[in-house]
Amino acid sequence: MRERSDNPGQGLLALVHGRERACALLGAATIAFSSILVRLSHASPSTAAIFRCAYALPALAWLAWSEDRRLGSRSWRERRAGLAAGVFFAADLLLWHHSIGDVGAGLATVLANIQVVILPLVAWALLSERPGRPVLIALPVALLGVLLISGVLEHSAFGRDPTRGTLFGLGAGLAYVGFLLLLRRAGADLRRPAGPLLDATAVATLVCIAAGLVIGDARLVPSWPGAGWLIVLALTSQVLGWLLISSSLPRLPAALTSVLLTLQPVGSVALAALIFGESPSGPQLLGVGLVLVALLGAGRYGPGREGSADVAARPAPSEPADVPPRPAPSELADY
Repeated sequence: MRERSDNPGQGLLALVHGRERACALLGAATIAFSSILVRLSHASPSTAAIFRCAYALPALAWLAWSEDRRLGSRSWRERRAGLAAGVFFAADLLLWHHSIGDVGAGLATVLANIQVVILPLVAWALLSERPGRPVLIALPVALLGVLLISGVLEHSAFGRDPTRGTLFGLGAGLAYVGFLLLLRRAGADLRRPAGPLLDATAVATLVCIAAGLVIGDARLVPSWPGAGWLIVLALTSQVLGWLLISSSLPRLPAALTSVLLTLQPVGSVALAALIFGESPSGPQLLGVGLVLVALLGAGRYGPGREGSADVAARPAPSEPADVPPRPAPSELADY
């Protein structure tokens, strides 16, 4: 018996099928605006994190309900990893938003994307998924780039507090590693992109509220026009961007995904310069280049398959596979 196709979840899979490259590119372009929208909202770090998640919940709940109607409800065991992922996602957002305030929207996004290099190493330590040699080569290159972005080697670095912002950005990248590993486990069934994302987003909302009240910068009734920018952030990055990326990237060669996803940090740096006049120093721009080179090198290879040009198996060309492949950690995007 064929699955129902008159629902948004199936419609998304049909849209992605055969258009994986275009959808991945659109997803990367969409999330490139994340840090820009955070700055435009003028919201505190906690407030931006809370409402980025909260405003996305109705749309994700509707999509997850459509998936459950078509495929059946998920068990508690299937949902646990997604719920746990929300804790790491909350930490990631809070740290990243603080980094944006200290080092700017563009550089903060580049820093957080270092998770592409860190994630295979964590997967190696925890899951025995051995990274390829390119990942090990990319790590010192990325760390040198981070050092240059931090501004500790110069006196004219861009940012209110570039060293602190760099530390926040690295912390965000580390928290994002935990989020990706857990969401990867929760989202093994690629026919259900919305369900695990809903679980993680709901938990992240609650954790961000609690953390924001403790920190003291949470404003639970944001004012306009800031609330409007946060709604745009939720519906674009948290819903559209994530669904496009999680539905398309696991079906593409790993070498191609690494190239596509560098559009996000490059786009964020360019947009921050155009919209806010952010002008990183020469050494900081060199650091951006080194980090991007490291991301390209590390993203080309998945764990345990050194030299492979196509780590992620792809479903059959006619319909989504009944048991979809799990994406390699280095193929997942940030923000």
